[in-house]
Amino acid sequence: MSHNPSSISHLTSKIYTAKVMHHRLAPKKHTFWYNVYMFYIDLDEIDLLAKKLRWFSRNKFNLFSFRDSEHLQLPRNNPDSTKNTRQHLESYLKGYGVDGTKLKIKLLTNLNVLGYNFNPVSFYFCFYENENPVCCVAEISNTYREMKLFFFGKEELDGDRFKKITTKYFYVSPFIDHDDSFDFNLKIPGEKLEIKIDDIDKNGKRFFISTLLGSSKALTNASLLKYFFSIPFIPLQVMGMIHWQAFKLWMKKIPFHPKAKNPELQRNVYKPYKPQTK
Repeated sequence: MSHNPSSISHLTSKIYTAKVMHHRLAPKKHTFWYNVYMFYIDLDEIDLLAKKLRWFSRNKFNLFSFRDSEHLQLPRNNPDSTKNTRQHLESYLKGYGVDGTKLKIKLLTNLNVLGYNFNPVSFYFCFYENENPVCCVAEISNTYREMKLFFFGKEELDGDRFKKITTKYFYVSPFIDHDDSFDFNLKIPGEKLEIKIDDIDKNGKRFFISTLLGSSKALTNASLLKYFFSIPFIPLQVMGMIHWQAFKLWMKKIPFHPKAKNPELQRNVYKPYKPQTK
């Protein structure tokens, strides 16, 4: 399905200005927060956005660019680069018995900024044409650019939230075991943004809380410039923040779990990291 909006005034894509908060409860307390902005993009609007907005492009260099290659690509071992993100997601959803071709799909994500991007997490929210939610897919990436997807169906939909507790089986942080669990609480974006992803250890104890709270803003040429200069090179800042906070945790002597440890606990990973060999 493609609703093919004909003018910029009919577009539903937007920007969220938000705060990210991380609060570690154990084995030692550690809290920090930072300002971000994220884009909530209707996948059917990308080409029109690129046509109408001076500072936005698709798969081309610009202040902001949506790069299909930075998101899910299938098949996992030999991705088809001729397909776009929507087509790849439709293939993924088919594996869960969902016909994505009939859905409106909106992606909460970071865009490429001046040729660089890092997306710790993106979310695909899928709707019927009447705006009723169908499913959601979380696309989580680590600093090695590996990716893990988590699917949320109607059975995980509680009102306007997708909720699910599931084992990670993925390297996200050297200070969290690969086989701890995620506790997702994802409110469907509206005027406000509220995303919560906590970590639960193997004893069922919640030890890490993360929250993303924001407000929607119009997606225009002026707003693109405004937020570009308000937080310049935001993907680099996010990557830098991750490493700076990791250093602080290391200084606090939080137990460190190397990525190479227990590789069998990394399961169903997309874009697996392949070390360069001499």
